[in-house]
Amino acid sequence: MVLPFIYHYATNGPPEFVRQQARPIIYATLAIAVLVLVKLFASGRSNPAERPLHGKVVILTGGTTGIGAKVADELAARGAQLVLLTRVAPSDPFLSEYIQDLRDKHDNQLIYAEQVDLSSLHSIRKFATRWIDNAPPRRLDMVILCAGTLTPPGGRRMQTEEGVEETWMVNYLANFHLLGILSPALRAQPVDRDVRVIVTTCSSYIRSPSLKEQFDDGSWSPGVAYARSKLALTVFGWAYQKHLDSYKRPDGLPMNSRVIFADPGYCRTAGMRRWLTRGSLVGLAIYLCGYFWPWLLLKSPEKGAQSILYAAMESSLGRGEGGKLVKECLQVDFARSEVKDEEVAKKLWEETDSLIEKLEKAQAKKRAARKAEGEKAAKEREDKERSEEIDSLVSAIKKGKAKEKSKSRKKDKDRDKEKSKGSDKSDRSDRSDKSVKTKSKKKSKKLDS
Repeated sequence: MVLPFIYHYATNGPPEFVRQQARPIIYATLAIAVLVLVKLFASGRSNPAERPLHGKVVILTGGTTGIGAKVADELAARGAQLVLLTRVAPSDPFLSEYIQDLRDKHDNQLIYAEQVDLSSLHSIRKFATRWIDNAPPRRLDMVILCAGTLTPPGGRRMQTEEGVEETWMVNYLANFHLLGILSPALRAQPVDRDVRVIVTTCSSYIRSPSLKEQFDDGSWSPGVAYARSKLALTVFGWAYQKHLDSYKRPDGLPMNSRVIFADPGYCRTAGMRRWLTRGSLVGLAIYLCGYFWPWLLLKSPEKGAQSILYAAMESSLGRGEGGKLVKECLQVDFARSEVKDEEVAKKLWEETDSLIEKLEKAQAKKRAARKAEGEKAAKEREDKERSEEIDSLVSAIKKGKAKEKSKSRKKDKDRDKEKSKGSDKSDRSDRSDKSVKTKSKKKSKKLDS
């Protein structure tokens, strides 16, 4: 059927309608070919690496939505033991159902959730100190930092409960605090383990203002805040690799923990949708009407996860020095020299350390004050309940005594009544006796007369 058609087409030429519409058909074919090529280019490369992860313990932030959810799905499929750090408690019905779905889908029961609010330094410290407070040290093969936030264009500057700008807190400060406390756990791993810290970065760090410049609230904007947080995270990640390398192991062997940066590219995630729609319903309507263009030019979350999976599975990244950047499943160089500037890194580290110390002290005082107030209120409630209990006992005793008195009075009245009845009877008997005697006397007198 195909060969006769080709022979006829070759000998007689294309049909008449094709000749008449040749130009539109050619243009349409070229347009479709261009769109296909653009889509293939925008989708990026797929992860060519593969690595068994059975028994590997992975801490993952942002693993319930977007790119992080796809990373969690792929790691769970390969048998990794996942510890998902989530804002809500594991008892949340949606989270528990999500985890159970992952377990059932991949027949992997080693998937758990820990409640860690990345906008709270105290919440991060509680989890991290519990993790490292173990002897012997708990196994930890990988830390993947996928969580992030942003404020849509035109949005208000948001602050956490501790008074830190939200983007700076979640994108940078939380990761600094978490890795800082987990550092002993990473350094204590046996030398035969391939330990990786995967830091998710973004190309927006390229257009960030320099960290050498003083940043004030007056120059704040959503785009600048996001770019600056990503630049700070990248600088810190490079400095953290130096921090790990400076540790001298008791066995004298080289450090086996490596920091790897992964740039997933621009993806159709909830954060990107929030950015494009400016967080408004009108923007969302426009986004949905023109969804073809985001679909064409942006990666899917699954494609965005490929560079992170490559950073987790590529065997060559587990050898040699750390601090490498992966983009489109390829090792590339950093676009800014400031990332490897030791003076900038040192200044950033010291300022962040002092800021965290200051905030934690202030929050500790507030928690102590709240605890004292709670204890005081609890004591007052206890005293009030005790006094109410005593009052109820006293009132019960009074009521009992009143009842006893009323009963005794009633008994006395009954006795008095009985006595009065008895006295009446005796009086009547006396009177009857007297009347009998008088009658007998009268009769005897009559008989005598």
